[in-house]
Order: sequence, then structure tokens, then C-alpha cells
Amino acid sequence: MKFDPLIAQIIVARNFDHFTTSDVRSAYIALKKDPSIDPIHVRRKIYSELLKLVKKGWLKKLISNKKGFTRFSKTEAFNVETITLKSKLEARNEMDELNNQRPKLLEKLNKYKAEMLLNIGESEAYKELYLEFPELVDEIQPKYNKARDNNTKVLGKIKAIESLLKLNGSVEEI
Repeated sequence: MKFDPLIAQIIVARNFDHFTTSDVRSAYIALKKDPSIDPIHVRRKIYSELLKLVKKGWLKKLISNKKGFTRFSKTEAFNVETITLKSKLEARNEMDELNNQRPKLLEKLNKYKAEMLLNIGESEAYKELYLEFPELVDEIQPKYNKARDNNTKVLGKIKAIESLLKLNGSVEEI
């Protein structure tokens, strides 16, 4: 059973029982400290993870008759050691997989950095051409805008790969 280590860390706490998906989501977002997290996506993910534990018999799903709130409580079968161990193993496996993919990611990162330099050069060339031939603004401007847009896209790709590589501390800033 694949299980998110951060969710495991939250629900294994001794005083954490009889909780809602939103309770876990709030703790998850607070611990993750990532402002770009989509709370709706996180809630769905957490609910899915909690249902895995219900299926295993480690949690019991309680639905309130009043407003349809769903709460979860730990059962006698809930095993803190097993959940903690599994989540640590899965985190280690993810890091091992990332380390295996590191050379490919670095190759891709270098390719995108080279592409970004090319786009910067292209943008600068269009600026120079505009200064030299202002009468060609109608031809130059769309090409300049496209080069800038491409640069933004490539920079996004670079940031994505760098964020993956930062997980194991193996990247230098551009």
C-alpha cells in the first residue's frame, strides 16, 4: 500500500483521532509550507489515502446524519509502527527513484538552460534590430513577443526540474 509520508505523520499522532478530511488537510498544508498547494486537490488526495486505511480496517468511517460530515477514527487494528515504517520506506524509495533519474534530469536541465540562452539572445537581437530599423516594428514586435514567451515557458521547465533535484540537494541555481 503506497501511502503519503506526510499524511502518515499527521494521523499517527496520539491525540489525533475522530478527525475529518479537512482536519488532515489543514495540518498537511501547514506542514507542507507550500503556498501553491491547491486545497481542493489536497483534500481529494487525503480522502483517497484515508479510504485506503478504512479498507485495510485501520480506520473507521463515520458519517453524521445531521449534515453528512464524514469523520474517521482509529480502530484497534490501527498500527502506528507499520504506517510509520511503510511511509519511511516509501519516502526512501521515492528518493532512490529520483537519484536513478538524476542523470536524465540533469541532461534535460542543461538542454533547457541552453534553450533559454538562445531565446535571450534572440530577444536581444530583436531589440537591437528595432533600434536600428524602427520602421520594421510591425514585423519585429510579434517575433520579439514570441521569443519572450518561449523564454518564460523554458524558465518554467527549468524551475520544475530544479525543484525535483532540490529534493535531494543536487542542483545549483541558474
